[in-house]
Amino acid sequence: MLDKTGIAKRIAKEVKDGYYVNLGIGIPTLVANYIPDDIDVVLQSENGLLGMGPFPVEGEEDADTINAGKQTITKLPGSAIFDSAMSFGMIRAKKVNLTILGAMEVSENGDIANWKIPGKMVKGMGGAMDLVASAENIIVAMQHVNKEGESKLLAKCTLPLTGVNCVKKIVTELAVLDVLPQGGFKLLERAPGVTVDDIRKATAGKLIIERDIPEMII
Repeated sequence: MLDKTGIAKRIAKEVKDGYYVNLGIGIPTLVANYIPDDIDVVLQSENGLLGMGPFPVEGEEDADTINAGKQTITKLPGSAIFDSAMSFGMIRAKKVNLTILGAMEVSENGDIANWKIPGKMVKGMGGAMDLVASAENIIVAMQHVNKEGESKLLAKCTLPLTGVNCVKKIVTELAVLDVLPQGGFKLLERAPGVTVDDIRKATAGKLIIERDIPEMII
């Protein structure tokens, strides 16, 4: 089973050379620390930064340099800072190759709910709705089950939707799964120490298993 760092490390393997990548709030922000050194990637933060680096070491934080989740970050050489209008112009014009988001729920047809739990205070929806409406490649980093042990990979989302039919891949503490165009979670890899039966029990939506499932390499 993976911790949050393990999920981020596995997702970093999905980032390709030359990609422009947006990292959402939560687990996705950790991906910045694990981008392979041998590929050239530009990380975008929707609050107005292109060329985001890993998190700063303790004592070298700059309170004026933050990501969309208000965490202090670093800037790489050649980075650019601009207003949010330009940032969202990049997103809406489909200039971002890969978007990595957290989620509260994902349905078997790729719907995502990640901005609001009814009855709880929310500061705002952030940039997620623009991202899911414009991105062509969305990977979700999330916990497979909630604190009560209930599945968050569902036949149909119960929370207010952020986007419809948009999620392509999911990485959880238990598994890597593709969301198929015709619907269903196709199991690709299982986390270290996790069995296929563990994943089956934790998945409420349609789970598709077509072959022997390898253990993921982190």
